[in-house]
Amino acid sequence: MLIPDQKAGNQKFESKKTMGKENETSATPGGFKLVGFSGFVRANPRSDRFKVKRFHHIEFWCTDATNTARRFSWGLGMPIVAKSDLSTGNATHASYLLRSGDLNFLFTAPYSPSIASMDNLSHTATASIPTFNHETSRDFTAKHGLAVRAIAIEVDDAELAFTASVAHGAKPSASPVILDNRAVVAEVQLYGDVVLRYVSYGNSESDDSDPDSWFLPKFEAVEAASSFPLDYGIRRLDHAVGNVPELAPAVNYVKEFTGFHEFAEFTAEDVGTSESGLNSVVLANNEEMVLFPMNEPVFGTKRKSQIQTYLEHNEGAGVQHLALVSEDIFRTLREMRKRSAVGGFEFMPSPPPTYYKNLKSRAGDVLSDEQIKQCEELGILVDRDDQGTLLQIFTKPVGDRPTIFVEIIQRVGCMLKDEKGKEYQKGGCGGFGKGNFSELFKSIEEYEKTLGAKIIAETASA
Repeated sequence: MLIPDQKAGNQKFESKKTMGKENETSATPGGFKLVGFSGFVRANPRSDRFKVKRFHHIEFWCTDATNTARRFSWGLGMPIVAKSDLSTGNATHASYLLRSGDLNFLFTAPYSPSIASMDNLSHTATASIPTFNHETSRDFTAKHGLAVRAIAIEVDDAELAFTASVAHGAKPSASPVILDNRAVVAEVQLYGDVVLRYVSYGNSESDDSDPDSWFLPKFEAVEAASSFPLDYGIRRLDHAVGNVPELAPAVNYVKEFTGFHEFAEFTAEDVGTSESGLNSVVLANNEEMVLFPMNEPVFGTKRKSQIQTYLEHNEGAGVQHLALVSEDIFRTLREMRKRSAVGGFEFMPSPPPTYYKNLKSRAGDVLSDEQIKQCEELGILVDRDDQGTLLQIFTKPVGDRPTIFVEIIQRVGCMLKDEKGKEYQKGGCGGFGKGNFSELFKSIEEYEKTLGAKIIAETASA
């Protein structure tokens, strides 16, 4: 979840949140107060206001859904499995669904609203996403560029989830809509222009070959031959991270209407440096498999916080990155790196060799020498907490703006069994990358010292 800053910049310090003062200034009348990583005590009050099953899909709004979907498909190894566009009778918007394991990415772009009016239809009469709006979509992409519009979670009852959320302070975005008596969709505002979308289904049997059954009505299956037959091992969404101007009101708002509890938190003292910093809180549902981290910038440092840079380029709050779980991060990274220069995604610079020299002492009991070697070869970072181990790597921003990016992760450990005896991995196992800040910056400093020593030695011998 956490990633070091990449850009420097000057900043007028208008915020009260400065390095070293987070714990004094982050309290609010609603009771939210940062205590930092060391002061945080894990607890799960199981306080959800409605039954949450899982992440359902992520919807990106863009200006060209066809090419954006194909790029993500190629870069992430996620085949395009369903569509709703002119060829299916949708004259309102083009939407293409990518799927890998339980991960669903939906890319949507508007058609001209004049197309529907030529056939004496309303601008949204043929839409497969009932909450789609032409004007809102165009304003969204003009303001944010390529960005996440909706984080969708599957719930037991979308209408009940919507009603409970609004009753506890959520700002409604779209009232519940019943789709073909099979699915219900509703939305509330999350942060910025991002919505939290609730999706629920009736008792009809799911046919995995028919997207109308397992996704949403009016979507049609895409023939395998017309999409890339790819699979790089990505299996599900682990967490979706939002950047907000102020953490306390955003956290209080989401906690109040969802009932989600605090799963982890970090202050600038935990993950910042003398150069830059951020504060972060992770919210989770009862099962702790739907994770919503949120970050705010910290001011008063030498360089502008990466969160502030995001907020400026995104023109407000929004989804910063999506953490995707791989069943084999080494295979996933090898496949992604093959395509990074030809239509795929580029990655952040790898840490210096000293980072990996220290890795054996930190994680040698979990990773073999060969796995540590592969981590160095592929630029994978490794962190751990008292429960498990986290392997992680970050792409560079996926669009023109330094805003949204993708994190690929694999969690090791924390295996449990459910009531039916099926094995599963506990959510958040291995943490969110806190340790990589200190380790990464220490290794950089050591690397710079060795460079300085070489320069002195070469100068002396000249």
